[in-house]
Amino acid sequence: MERIIVRKSPKLKGTIKVGGAKNSILPILAATLLCEEECIIHDIPDLQDVKVMCKLLEALGAEVKKEGSNTLRIKAANITTCEATYELISQMRASFLVMGPLLTRCNHAKVYMPGGCAIGTRPIDLHLKGFRYLGSEIESEKGYVNATSEKLTGRDIYLDFPSVGATENIIMAATLAEGETILENAAEEPEIVDLANFINSMGGNIVGAGTKTIRIKGVKKLHGTEHTVIPDRIEAGTYMVAAAATGGDVTVENVVPSHLQPVIAKLREAGASVEEYDDKVRVIAGDTIKALDIKTLPYPGFPTDMQAQFMAMLSKAEGTSIINETI
Repeated sequence: MERIIVRKSPKLKGTIKVGGAKNSILPILAATLLCEEECIIHDIPDLQDVKVMCKLLEALGAEVKKEGSNTLRIKAANITTCEATYELISQMRASFLVMGPLLTRCNHAKVYMPGGCAIGTRPIDLHLKGFRYLGSEIESEKGYVNATSEKLTGRDIYLDFPSVGATENIIMAATLAEGETILENAAEEPEIVDLANFINSMGGNIVGAGTKTIRIKGVKKLHGTEHTVIPDRIEAGTYMVAAAATGGDVTVENVVPSHLQPVIAKLREAGASVEEYDDKVRVIAGDTIKALDIKTLPYPGFPTDMQAQFMAMLSKAEGTSIINETI
């Protein structure tokens, strides 16, 4: 029988470099389907989810080549099928992000209902609402979603909740649509900005990413590009919390401190010292951790993906901590 043996850690000390953001690379990989030319993407994290997405791109007809340890070359000149099979979609719910690019480029997408996520149900209703507003006809039966359209057309779309996945999927679908799409109550995460920057570097026209209102003017065609993925703020935050939990002294490199402000604020409130630099942060902590109240919220609020790490740290805190999960 497999076991996980946990032993008390000494105080963590040293320097560690963060890789590219998982929540950024997955939609960017999906967005390569929008373009017939080659896209070169750097700082790819070595994760199973990335491998699954690459297999899905290949199954759809794209050429995927790995260069070195963290660079991918992707060319989706010939999309051979618009059907994303259950075998791959069921492994990771982010693979549903191929629906927007397939629909806008091929006017058809058949994608099985996503799986692979343990955090609640996370319905795809908002994705489908956006596709319908853009002019797609949606049929859902026997575990899959079938979307067709003669041509997507820009519209004003209001999201009932600032869903990250729905924001990304609608942005990609609107990129090659006719006219302008205005997306209201959009998600504001840094990963949304990274996706928009990637598409704009291919010739897209997206303004307002990172705010609640995003304007996407459709273009007829995109060209190849080269892009470096932003650092993973959740990976960085995890190392920072580990440093605080063990009373350590850790410098985390390759970060964007502005993406980490909720984590930094709560670590300081817990008694840790956090030093911010241009592309790194240093966490210095003592032996005492103060109790906290935390409420998860959409960005720029406290990230739900950091809730578990803080819960573990706060098990050592003096007093009672309260964590309210709203996502």
